[in-house]
Amino acid sequence: MVGFIWGQLRGRAGRSVALLAGVLVATTGFVVLTGATTTSRLAVTGAVERQTRAAYDILVRPKGTRTPLESERGLVRPNYLSGTYGGITTAQYDQVRAIEGVDVAAPIAMLGYSTTSIAMSLDVTATVDPSLDRQLIRIDREFLAERGLSHAAAEPTYVYVTTRPLAYPVTGDQYYPDAVRYTDGRTYDTNDCGLLPREVLPGGRTAPICDLRGELLHDLSDRRIWQVEAFRMLPGGRFERPDVRSPATAGESLAPLSRLTVTVRLTVPFLLAAVDPAAEQELVGLDDAVVDGRPLTAAETTVVARLGGGLSSRTVPVLATSRPFLDGAVRATFTRTRLDASIAGVPPRELAQRLRGLPSTAAGGAERDAVSAYRSQLAAGLGPDACCHGQLQVVVQPGQATYDRMPDGSLRVRPVTADPAVYGSSRDLVTMPRPWLSEDTGHRPLTSLRLGTGRQDVRQWKAVGLFDPEKLTGFSDVGRVPLETYEPPRAEGADARSRDALGGRPLEPSGNPSGYLSAPPLLLTNLASLPGLLAAGNSPQRAAPISAIRVRVDDVDGYSERAAERVRLTAERIAVATGLDVDITLGSSPAPQTVDLPAGDFGRPGLRLAENWSALGVASVITRAVDRKSAVLFALVLVVCALFLGNAVTAAVRDRRSELAVLACLGWSARRIGALVLGEVAVLGLVAGLLAVGLAAPLGRALGIGVDWRQALLAVPVALLLSLAAGLPPALRAARTHPVAALRPQVAGVFRARRARTVAGMALVNLARTPGRTLLGAAALAIGVAALTLVAAVTYAFRGAVVGSLLGDTVSLSVRGADTLAAAATVLLGAAAVADVLYLDIRDRAAELATLRATGWTDGALARLVGCQALFLGGIGALTGAGLGLGGAAWLVGEVPSALVTVAAVVAGAGVAVTCLAALVPAALLHRLPTARLLAEE
Repeated sequence: MVGFIWGQLRGRAGRSVALLAGVLVATTGFVVLTGATTTSRLAVTGAVERQTRAAYDILVRPKGTRTPLESERGLVRPNYLSGTYGGITTAQYDQVRAIEGVDVAAPIAMLGYSTTSIAMSLDVTATVDPSLDRQLIRIDREFLAERGLSHAAAEPTYVYVTTRPLAYPVTGDQYYPDAVRYTDGRTYDTNDCGLLPREVLPGGRTAPICDLRGELLHDLSDRRIWQVEAFRMLPGGRFERPDVRSPATAGESLAPLSRLTVTVRLTVPFLLAAVDPAAEQELVGLDDAVVDGRPLTAAETTVVARLGGGLSSRTVPVLATSRPFLDGAVRATFTRTRLDASIAGVPPRELAQRLRGLPSTAAGGAERDAVSAYRSQLAAGLGPDACCHGQLQVVVQPGQATYDRMPDGSLRVRPVTADPAVYGSSRDLVTMPRPWLSEDTGHRPLTSLRLGTGRQDVRQWKAVGLFDPEKLTGFSDVGRVPLETYEPPRAEGADARSRDALGGRPLEPSGNPSGYLSAPPLLLTNLASLPGLLAAGNSPQRAAPISAIRVRVDDVDGYSERAAERVRLTAERIAVATGLDVDITLGSSPAPQTVDLPAGDFGRPGLRLAENWSALGVASVITRAVDRKSAVLFALVLVVCALFLGNAVTAAVRDRRSELAVLACLGWSARRIGALVLGEVAVLGLVAGLLAVGLAAPLGRALGIGVDWRQALLAVPVALLLSLAAGLPPALRAARTHPVAALRPQVAGVFRARRARTVAGMALVNLARTPGRTLLGAAALAIGVAALTLVAAVTYAFRGAVVGSLLGDTVSLSVRGADTLAAAATVLLGAAAVADVLYLDIRDRAAELATLRATGWTDGALARLVGCQALFLGGIGALTGAGLGLGGAAWLVGEVPSALVTVAAVVAGAGVAVTCLAALVPAALLHRLPTARLLAEE
């Protein structure tokens, strides 16, 4: 049998070489494409390892602080810490630090929003009319925020300018005296006028400037403060600005001013948090980010001081931000009014109406933004008159936003009505008004933390240094997830209307603690200051002040299976030891989330925003998805190779059916005939496998695909098994076929004879005559097209539903070339299988084609017949493959986007085109048909 097999292979060398080439191409392609899937996985793993190094690997929070979105979808919204205040004790923090594997444990205790004041200087010199003895400059303020979409008018600020002398108060060390001596030698009651100057009238009598003032400011917002300033206009166009003087300087002359400037103030909230400075330095390099003053130390504590009048103060040392991350501005318009005697003695409640009745002149305006004004204050340094101090009497604590899930998968933020009382009142000794946006629609519930015990106990913070959040240790742009503690939140417009409304810029925090976007901690104190700050207040944080602990695990540098397992074990130890909520943040990535923000009360329209939330565990999802993708491509390549070989072996058996029928007539048994066919195929498969071992590695290197020697050696068993599997059906069919039937071509019977009148009709009839062969070729092409469509689906899945993160986008881009190469090669294998079908069809119907040529058909007409068969066969296979690919995409992604339908249509068209090109090879055989001999044989 062996000798007979070898003789058959040598006797039909052309057929043997053709079959050997088919097995060799299929096996080499299989090994190389398997290497391509491995290359894809390695590229993904490498990209994940490079892009997932964040500041910390584990996040520890109080028990029960996970939101429903975290539990169900693994999504954490930006600045998640702003809604968590305490819950972890210092003893639990010590337990975390002692856990094996913990490299850095950095606690953070969120306290809430403290208010500070930003001064905005307005130059109104050009507004003054030097010809008037007395004039009033009205400054109408409008507050702006959220890219100018939110705006609200405020009570006016008045600048009183007179040529008459002004008397101003002289005070000692008493903070709130009931009566104050003025520079005119008289004492006046402060209950009505406060410490404002008084105008000296002819005859020595004085008139209070406070008639221009409304209510006291303690229970007000920025919008409702009546601010009054008085200047004396000196000869020569200079000005004198009276101020509160001390007894030692009461007799000194005031320095004249060349410019008349007025300061309007904007109250802004800064989020205060306590950290361990040493741990924060190790985690993000906090000390290295200090740009002015000095770093915060762990030893300094709250400073207690005794003030005059029975007051005491507690001052907390902080590092203040050099970047406020604040979208806000003040727009001012100036109006000048000439005053007359008709307003003298008018009560304050009627004064504004009376002033509106006097003739006035528009005199320009100005606009100042909060960020530039804050930076101007920073230029003054850290002295007592600089910007960097604020009150801590009442601290506002916003909670978490809540959402309604929309049918399209987006989230809609629920509005919240904030109670202005949470900002405190004069009873709490709050010396700053609440932010103007506190009256706008809120999206976070607010509570207040009263740290002081009353009017005699003052709490405040004072900056010892300034830090720049952007100088903190940086990470990959993709790996910098919103879990980073100091990352400022930004939200882009998710549709054209929202982007137009925002002017193409992102939405940023507005300065409203109840607003949707919450700024990161911008004031940092140390844990040692908390006992003194929380000692006498009503805070539940005294026993458990820490809000979260960020843990970096030892010997972890980027994502890998080893690192993931090490982090998992450490997280389990922390959870068991402390009983706290422990989340693994290693391998997290920004996850785009669409959020609908309802309209505000101050003019902002409803917006559709695209936010970068944090998807926990993205790296493991990606690697699992890549494994799934590799398995799918592996299976598809295997099936296409088997179909290709099946076509090749079927062609060889059909070409020898007469010879096999003669052997059966000579007494060969069915088993022996089947063994002959399988033996020939096995020998060719073994030789092809050995050749593929030598071809796979250099071909892989030429294509940029890594194929090592172990993968190359797989070519031998793969080629042998594929050859046997592909040869088994035709071998069984040859063994069972009756010798007489084997001498006739096998065609399918028809129920009704129908004459084909066109070339296309004849092509359809020819395909229907051999349905098994037709389905085999169409199936090979369909699988190739399905493979390419599935690659597009996987690419979409990385970008959207399966991973849903920016990291997924990066990985998708890095492996797309290898995946496309694998799928395109699979399509080519399918096209080659179709070419085999056409070749076999031409060989089987050679006599028919010769008859057609003898009756006048030209070679062009015969080529069109073969081309139509290729077109129909390619169309059936390509459309079926596109449908299978879309079905697989729906299974992987969960939906079929319109873009993927377009891609599938393009892939199907490409499959048909490649099939038609492959048909050119069997069509060329038409010129070599021996017409005379075939007709004689027929």
